Amino acid sequence: MTIGSAGPQEDDPDARAAPAPPALEELFAEHYPRLVGLARRLGADDPEDVAQEAFARLHDRRAVLRDPRAAAAYLRATVCNLTRNRLRHLRIARLRQPPPPEPTAAAEAVALGREDHRELLARLERLSRRQREALVLRYWLDLDDREVAEAMQVSLGAAKTHIRRGLGALQRAMGGGRRHD
Repeated sequence: MTIGSAGPQEDDPDARAAPAPPALEELFAEHYPRLVGLARRLGADDPEDVAQEAFARLHDRRAVLRDPRAAAAYLRATVCNLTRNRLRHLRIARLRQPPPPEPTAAAEAVALGREDHRELLARLERLSRRQREALVLRYWLDLDDREVAEAMQVSLGAAKTHIRRGLGALQRAMGGGRRHD
């Protein structure tokens, strides 16, 4: 090729043998949908962005690409690498992220919960003092049976009896269960 000429010389056999590499627009039209599908199947949450980034990198590297006809392979490899890197980044970011806050209950659920709580407390007030004491120690303070017995200053068997009878009375009062006494 001579300086100032528009194309290869007719007598240059190498210029005629190698087809010109496809233009970036042609590559985009032909490969973009498949690259988006590849990124999606590899798990990218933004497959369109991954495919576009691959084309942007190809554009930046076209001058140093050894074989311009290998652009499609370069694009596929780039999509694979970008997706892998993004998934790795997301995994690391999730590990460093504080846990999400506990979901807040809807106002109706809170109101119903409060109503249920009030009803439970009212039913608990109707139990004998020993049964109420045993249930509060066992389930509100989360003490085991032995600790309940110690706190009530009764035997282990008596504490278990108070707990069992108190639960039975509460179940009956709340409309569930049979009498187990």
